[in-house]
Amino acid sequence: MSTDDKPAGIRTCIYDQQQLQVIMEKMANQAYALVGKKPLLALIGILRRGAPLADRLTEILISQYGMAPPLRLDLKVKRYADDLTLLHPETQLTEHADHVAIDLSGYSVLVVDDVLYAGYSMLRVVEYLNHKNPTEIFTATLVDRIAGKVPVYSHIVGVHLQAAPGDIVECNVPPYEDDFKIELLRPTETAP
Repeated sequence: MSTDDKPAGIRTCIYDQQQLQVIMEKMANQAYALVGKKPLLALIGILRRGAPLADRLTEILISQYGMAPPLRLDLKVKRYADDLTLLHPETQLTEHADHVAIDLSGYSVLVVDDVLYAGYSMLRVVEYLNHKNPTEIFTATLVDRIAGKVPVYSHIVGVHLQAAPGDIVECNVPPYEDDFKIELLRPTETAP
């Protein structure tokens, strides 16, 4: 998303690439403690930004902990636009044709997303994956806004950010943005 496509407002960078690398390494350490010894592991990225975050976690788990490459899948889930405008009253999960026949029996699953806000997307993904028969499902998010509306939480959290309801936490994650960073956006008031 180019800068021109982003909502207008005042942006403050609260975590830069160097800080986020440390956070990702801590998340990988927590993931290894949680699922590192499991015989079958699947990392599921929630598209869009959860997918490259799952790739980053996978790379760290392989390079720093010597883990075998896990099964990597991505799920397309949509409820909100990037500016938190409600797009769908019900969370939309699009099943990829290759995923229809997947059986996750015996797998420990780690679902990765960028921001846990109300929890609807994560809940929808966990419900979907539960029908694939995994042994267990864990969740990881880079940012937990501590604003859940459904009983969903992340087992692994990079940072907890309490922001005003109208503020937007923007996770900038390559390849979707140039720089890996987290910004807090205070949207510009628009006239009616």
